[in-house]
Amino acid sequence: MQSVSAELALNSMATREGHRRSVKLVGVDTTYFDAFNLQIAEGTRFGTLHVTRGLPVAIIGSALRARFFTSEPPIGRRIKVGDVWLTVVGVLAPRPSSQSTAEKLGIRDANMDVYVPLSTALVRYRNRAQITSRDVEKAAQEFSDDNNNQADAEDPQRRAERLNPNQLDRLVIRVEDARYVAQVADVVRRLMARRHNAVVDYEVTVPELLLKQEQRTKAIFNIVLGAIASISLLVGGIGIMNIMLASVLERIREIGVRRAMGATRRDVLAQFLAEAVLISTAGGVAGILVGVGLSVAIEHVADIRTIVSAVSVTVAFGVSLAVGLGFGIVPAWRAARQDPVVCLRYE
Repeated sequence: MQSVSAELALNSMATREGHRRSVKLVGVDTTYFDAFNLQIAEGTRFGTLHVTRGLPVAIIGSALRARFFTSEPPIGRRIKVGDVWLTVVGVLAPRPSSQSTAEKLGIRDANMDVYVPLSTALVRYRNRAQITSRDVEKAAQEFSDDNNNQADAEDPQRRAERLNPNQLDRLVIRVEDARYVAQVADVVRRLMARRHNAVVDYEVTVPELLLKQEQRTKAIFNIVLGAIASISLLVGGIGIMNIMLASVLERIREIGVRRAMGATRRDVLAQFLAEAVLISTAGGVAGILVGVGLSVAIEHVADIRTIVSAVSVTVAFGVSLAVGLGFGIVPAWRAARQDPVVCLRYE
């Protein structure tokens, strides 16, 4: 193991100069930022003095910096989180990430979090391992409330946090070599089972395994979509072939006249092949326009980010040309093989 960092997350409210925002207060060790590869854009990390004395200092996310410190640098300024005024010593670099993916992998959205030393969170905010008089009074007040309206209206996350008996929310372990992740996870499971007397009230999560599982799911999803697209291309190609075969039968006399006027088999072949490619090209352009339009509509209506790259558009257009070329060869070849004399006598 390269490092072990504890984490304690509390729901709180950040306030500064009339602006309020619900945030997640996260108590961490100094190695936490290395474990999650969080870069400091402004200021510094927590020092030894901050951790040992539990000083009221904080490192804020980039989104909070943009909200609370629009006209002045945040380093050295104070922000109130809960009932405690914290001095900002650092700002994290922006870290774009999907919220759903981050939750699956156990990764926090660092842009909206306030990070404080773990000792600061335990001393100045809440230590779940200790029962204070404030906790007793609050529990007695809730117990004496006959209507329980306040308890029913409480946010589920805040209620789960209040009823959480664990002093720490999780331990983040960083392994130096990815080859030893499974072995380290097995050792941690054995150690936790021994420390908890075989009571499984914990969970060991390996983000690498979750990432591989998600990649495997995406690969299966891509295979299914590829199969559906292949079937659609096959049906479209057969449709183009049927149209061109019908066109050949309807234009037998035209073929005979062209051959009588000096056109070669290659000229007839190129004519019908060009018509098949033109049909598939029109379908490809229509498909690209519809796809781009649906992507823009989905992004505006469902608030889901969609990406339409030039490579995907080029590949889609090239595939449509290839379908027209491939399925148009047989009708074009049949038209070129027609006997001019028979064509001229065809009724």
